[in-house]
Amino acid sequence: MPMIEARDGMRLYAKTWGDGPPVVLIHGWPLSGDSWDPITHALAEDGFKAIAYDRRGFGRSDQPSGGYDYDTFADDLADVMAAMGATRDVSLVGFSMGGGEIARYMSRHGGKGVARVALVSSVVPYMLQTDDNPHGVPQATFDQMTEGMLTDRARFMTGFFKDFYGVGMLSSPVSDEVLQLSWATAMQAGLRPTLAAAKAFATTDFRPDLASFTVPTLIIHGTSDKTVPIDATAREVVKTVQQATLIEYPGEPHGVFATQTERLTRDLLAFIGGDDRSVFSGLDDATQADRQDIVDEVTRETMATSASMI
Repeated sequence: MPMIEARDGMRLYAKTWGDGPPVVLIHGWPLSGDSWDPITHALAEDGFKAIAYDRRGFGRSDQPSGGYDYDTFADDLADVMAAMGATRDVSLVGFSMGGGEIARYMSRHGGKGVARVALVSSVVPYMLQTDDNPHGVPQATFDQMTEGMLTDRARFMTGFFKDFYGVGMLSSPVSDEVLQLSWATAMQAGLRPTLAAAKAFATTDFRPDLASFTVPTLIIHGTSDKTVPIDATAREVVKTVQQATLIEYPGEPHGVFATQTERLTRDLLAFIGGDDRSVFSGLDDATQADRQDIVDEVTRETMATSASMI
């Protein structure tokens, strides 16, 4: 079932490899679900049902004129999960702007079915520099990105991916072919979706969504990430989310799925497939369905309590 119809009629390309507990992987900007392929393959080989899809506007999915906001993105994630049968013991893994889908799904959809989440080089909780978010990215930087894409998107993406993968004058953590593939994938997306999605990840404040993270959360981030600075993102999340664990990759850039593929794969497999399965700790006498119902109920109660305190 490669194409899934979202609730607004848009078609989303999705693929699933392997059988077992579901792991849904959400890609970053401006790539597609294929960027996860090495890790998707490893998950399938290790006994998981790996699900990757192309965000609307990107890859092989439809390119509507609008709908590039995180409420819609979270609804798309919910629709993919439902269509793929990912309803129990689900692991969500989001890279870069894909972390935003997870944050908004956890709050907007009550974290239904989710047992654990991983945020990799994620934009959560807030990218934009403001008085109360001093480590964020200045608005001028995003304005320059927009101008560059409007003027010559092909040239802009060439330079963008060098920072993305930490390519410098004397070293390159990835091959020229990886750079070329990323550029070609980015150019599959429409200009309008590319601009709108960039605005969404640059300006959406996910700090209110963090209260909905009531399941074990793994955060992985490179300390030399120029695209999504670690101080404004990963290091802030771990201060707020009680069940969060942060693994920093020293000296690594944004695109760790390519620069540290083996390590990232090991860390994700250890977290997702660990013997602990700590989200269900103490619930061994319940059935899997009952255990997930208990987790979902705890999430709903936590969200309701947080809302009453606002």
